[in-house]
Amino acid sequence: MRHPEVRQLAAIGLAAVGGIALAVQARFNGGLGASLGDGVVAAMISTGSGILVLLAIVPASRGGRRALRQIREALRVRGLRWWQCLGGVAGALYVVSQGVSVSSLGVGVFVVAVVGGTSAGSLAVDRAGLGPGGSRAITTPRVIGAMAGVIAVAIAGHDQLTGNGSLWLLALPVLAGLALSVQSALNGRVGAVAGSPWAAALVNFVVAGCTLCIALPIEYLFRGGPPGELPSEPWLYGGGFLGVGVIAIATTVVRRLGVLVFGLASIVGQLLGAVLLDTLGAHRPPATTWIAIALTLGAVAVTTLPKAPPPKAPSRAA
Repeated sequence: MRHPEVRQLAAIGLAAVGGIALAVQARFNGGLGASLGDGVVAAMISTGSGILVLLAIVPASRGGRRALRQIREALRVRGLRWWQCLGGVAGALYVVSQGVSVSSLGVGVFVVAVVGGTSAGSLAVDRAGLGPGGSRAITTPRVIGAMAGVIAVAIAGHDQLTGNGSLWLLALPVLAGLALSVQSALNGRVGAVAGSPWAAALVNFVVAGCTLCIALPIEYLFRGGPPGELPSEPWLYGGGFLGVGVIAIATTVVRRLGVLVFGLASIVGQLLGAVLLDTLGAHRPPATTWIAIALTLGAVAVTTLPKAPPPKAPSRAA
């Protein structure tokens, strides 16, 4: 196996590890939000802890300070545009859409809507070249892979595909999925400029925190404060730490894989993470979860297959 293929497989594996961490993070943040009765406040706590971790890592190291200087210089000379640093807004939008629509749509419908938005958005983002890897054409294998990813998640969550939400509630997670594909591309571009995934993660978390600071007063205006209490289980506060790793991984590998393949590999990891959590909780994962994992792995294979070389023209006899 050639070195580029080994690096490609390593990047896919790393994206899957990030997906596992994302599944565990969702369980942590979900438990925190359930205890508080407020998903936005839970997200603010998670984001704040991630900011504290990154502030302890990035400015304290010589490489981190250099990376921040490179981002500032790139913004000054317009090698990096200010809007390319707004990937964290998508993370905040995802949390808000989760808190607003999950109770009405159901978890299964919500996840399928997000993955559908992410898959369609990934094709468009790759085609537009928003990520650091440049433009990637919309080909038949890539469209098939994106559709297979949505079908896989629908199979895994088929027993939860119920809900009475209105059309605008369904549109919200679709928009959040579109935004998440943009987030991966923009964070990857910031990481490429900085030469450090940790500096890019810090920018992402700070922007997400600022967005949530705007969202919280609006939520308080309509709903009031959280009706619950802070939980006593310390592990429920670990979502921010996992989020730092997830963003760092995404920033590192999206340049090699592109947004679509990264998203599909992350779905594999999220499904594997769900299996792990169910096993630890003494629940037997259903067969549909394994079918969904196999289908998504097939989608990754289809979208990463090398193009066949064009046939050689027959030589003419002299």
